[in-house]
Amino acid sequence: MDERRWNRAVVTGGAGFLGSHLCERLLSEGSEVWCVDNLVTGSRANVTHLEEHPGFTCVEADVTGPGCLEAIPGPVDLVLHLACPASPADYLRLPIQTLEAGSTGTRNCLELARRDGARFLLASTSEVYGDPLEHPQREEYWGNVNPVGPRSVYDESKRFAEALVTAYRRTHGTDTSIVRIFNTYGPRMRAGDGRAVPTFIRQALDGEPLTVAGDGGQTRSLTYVDDTVDGIVALAAAAFPGPVNIGSCEETTMLDLARRIVDLTGSASTIRFVDRPADDPARRRPDTSTARRELAWSPRVDCAEGLKRTVEWFARSALL
Repeated sequence: MDERRWNRAVVTGGAGFLGSHLCERLLSEGSEVWCVDNLVTGSRANVTHLEEHPGFTCVEADVTGPGCLEAIPGPVDLVLHLACPASPADYLRLPIQTLEAGSTGTRNCLELARRDGARFLLASTSEVYGDPLEHPQREEYWGNVNPVGPRSVYDESKRFAEALVTAYRRTHGTDTSIVRIFNTYGPRMRAGDGRAVPTFIRQALDGEPLTVAGDGGQTRSLTYVDDTVDGIVALAAAAFPGPVNIGSCEETTMLDLARRIVDLTGSASTIRFVDRPADDPARRRPDTSTARRELAWSPRVDCAEGLKRTVEWFARSALL
């Protein structure tokens, strides 16, 4: 693996949950960081602690707009494209914007990378596998996606983005890579973003019933944010184009997750079962052999420790 480091990096979606952690990491390694975010789902609060850093600049802009990235001075040597609504509640509320982030937004970011000969990394998702018929999911698996279902605006946005990135690599020789991120959690998630971990924690801390979809038997592989950041940075530093799965092999059911959070918070909350959303995947776990082989990456924070840290952050957070 190459040990590349960057003088000037651009992180789109940099004021979001994951993007803010990436900005923080790159700054700690000596990079100048340009954070670009339209703040539709991101928040200035996520990067407030970085504002006084001399190497940090936050630009409020929409990556789908014409000329949106022209103000970023060159040369840049790394473009990390994370800008896109990522939770079901957000992309169901913003379907057109989600599709535009994967299409026009991705192309604009690729053009920035092409302009300066920069390394480009697309933050794709395990959602490209849909409701998988293969388990665990390898990068070679083509997926089982409903192209007209309610989740398709996100799934197909990312699948198109992957195709566009691949086309730029083949046609223009752009130095690209694709990371497929599995369910990531940790500090700075929005309490009301609709994903299981922040929803369960908020409900438990407020003494409300935890709303588990279906019978709670569906599984996810939860990855603590520090591990996901490690994987993204390792792929950016490598010559490997991907796609690469980054996620935990520690699979858990949603019912078990709810019970663990009740225990961690010491809450008296009960479990309430609700209807399961359409096209909700039954199982989700990555095959991470490519990440281990190409990046020497594997997660280090187990679910018990990661949930403990996340609950502690939410407990003291002003968001609650």
